[in-house]
Order: sequence, then C-alpha cells, then structure tokens
Amino acid sequence: MNNNQGMVSCAVGCWLVAALGGALAAALLMLLGDWTFLQAAFIGAVVFAVAGALLSWLLCKPLPPMGAAKPAPAPDATKTAASAPVAKAPAAASAPAPTAAAAPATLEIKPSTPLAGEAELAERKGEWKYEGGAKPAPAPEPAPKPEPKPEPKPAPAAADPGPGTKPETLAAAREGGPDNLKQIKGVGPKLEALLHSMGFYHFDQVASWGPDEVAWVDQNLEGFKGRVTRDEWVAQAKILAEGGTTEFSSKVKKGNVY
Repeated sequence: MNNNQGMVSCAVGCWLVAALGGALAAALLMLLGDWTFLQAAFIGAVVFAVAGALLSWLLCKPLPPMGAAKPAPAPDATKTAASAPVAKAPAAASAPAPTAAAAPATLEIKPSTPLAGEAELAERKGEWKYEGGAKPAPAPEPAPKPEPKPEPKPAPAAADPGPGTKPETLAAAREGGPDNLKQIKGVGPKLEALLHSMGFYHFDQVASWGPDEVAWVDQNLEGFKGRVTRDEWVAQAKILAEGGTTEFSSKVKKGNVY
C-alpha cells in the first residue's frame, strides 16, 4: 500500500468516526433534551463536520516515502581542520615570542573630550566629605493657652415690689366660690383673672385694704397700675361686701356690661 492509499483510508476512517459522533449527539439531544428532529440533525451535522475535519488534520498527515535516502550530514569542520597536514615554518622565519614583561600591565582609556565638571572634581578630590546628619527634631509647638472662663453674670435683681405692704391673700376661693369682682367698676374679665392669680377672690378682701395695701396692689398690677386708686375699688368693695349694690354692679347683674 503506497502513501496515497494510506491517507485515503485514514480520512475515510476519521469521517466514519465523525459521522458516528454526530449521530450519537443528535440522538442524545432528541432523547434527553426534547429537541426536534431538525434541530438535533443540524447539531449532529455540525459535530460531524467539525470532528471529521479535526480528526483528518490531526491523524492523516502525509508520511515521507519509504526507502528515501537520508541527506548526508554536513562534514565536521573541526575534524577536517585537524586531519589536514600542517606546514612547518622555517626556524629562521620564526620571530621570538614577546615576553610577559614587555606587555603593558594595564590599558588606560581616556575620553577624547573632557567631561563637564571633570576638572573641578579632580581639584576637589580627597577634600570633600559628607557633613550631613540627622535633622534636628522640630521644636514642640507651645501648648494652646486656655481660654479665660467668662465671668459669671450677676443674677438679675428681684423686681422691686414697690412701696406699700402686700395684703393677705388666699390660696383658693372660699366655699361657695369667688365673688364676681367684675361688679367693681374698673375690673374687667382680664383684671379679674389677674386678681385671682394674685390671691384675691372676695369683696371683703378688697374692702380691708388700707393705704399701704392699696399702694402695693397699684404697683403690682401688671398692665393696670394705679387702677385701685383711680376707680376707688375699696369704697365699692365695702358696699358690695355688706350686701349692697352700686349703680355699676346693678348693670353688671342685669347683663348690660359684660
């Protein structure tokens, strides 16, 4: 069997193996992957083509013909030179070998052009020394001065209660509830609430105020200073505390004022 017949047989075998692989791949896709026949056949054809080409390229390379003469190796140059006859030179023509003392000990090579700074470096040679050392540690920064504490502000002085004497007050109205202080002329709803907050709920409290108590209340009625004296509260309160009525209290009782 010659070389060409061997290559043909190898190629046929490779393509048969590739066909078997493609058919096996298509069958597995239809059985295990639920592929349709056309899809599995297409993949099988691809496997057949790729596997056949790859196997043919790897396994069916041409071989050299049998009985071909191997190329002769190149002659060894060293052996040829050694086998050649060496011509002897006449003794008179041989020159004396130079002695080791005649050869220069060192070969100094100098540049053709002087380098920049060469002369200055040659003059300073042997005189320069490195004097650098560890850099001194930087001086520690001074500690920040503590900020002066602000001087405490003096407490505000208590409000001056003014002249006079504070009258006696009640924590709450007596049984029966507070009197209608709005029956006193000059006492409206806001001023009545202020009097209650100060501890005044009844006519007899106002009727008992003397000049010192009137002066104190006049001074401490915020927003209504001087109303006790100007509207004569004490005189009206005495009449109302005894069960009497005034012209103003009658209007209040009738509902003509508030």
